Amino acid sequence: MSYDSDNSGAWRNDGGVQPHAYDPYLHPELFRGVATRRVFAFLIDMVVISVPVILGYLFIALFGVVTLGLGWALFWLAWPASVIWAIVYYGACIGGPSSATIGMRIMDLELRTWYGAPGYFVLGATHAVLFWVTVSFLSPFVVLVGLFNGRRRLLHDFVLGTVVINNSVRAPVPQGARSW
Repeated sequence: MSYDSDNSGAWRNDGGVQPHAYDPYLHPELFRGVATRRVFAFLIDMVVISVPVILGYLFIALFGVVTLGLGWALFWLAWPASVIWAIVYYGACIGGPSSATIGMRIMDLELRTWYGAPGYFVLGATHAVLFWVTVSFLSPFVVLVGLFNGRRRLLHDFVLGTVVINNSVRAPVPQGARSW
């Protein structure tokens, strides 16, 4: 069953599927350079995620010295806190108004659903978890999938129904100030 937005707004039962919002053949500029920029966006995001984690480990180490070793018991919390921080980071960034992490914003990328809707918190968090799971088990395959499709989607993008596009191409160019 799918939603028919063209006619009366009623649900239809004919098996019709909404078309992809971003066609790589009609709009190749949306996907030009996306694969390379995703790699750099990922590296930037790893720095953004790592800095608070490293600071947390340093704090626990110093706290352990001050408390004569008792504070080092907090090290068992560091790994779960790091995972939660990464999931919250991706969920909040992709669920935010720009639908992109900090690295994606710097590289001028944006995550959208296959039908064109912006990202939301659960999608961003799931995107991160599924990426790490697929990379852990199928490392080269995850990246190779992106080289053989027009939208440059990776394996977890196919599973979640997302696509990463060039934001500057999609966003309208602001008009200059009028002189009259």
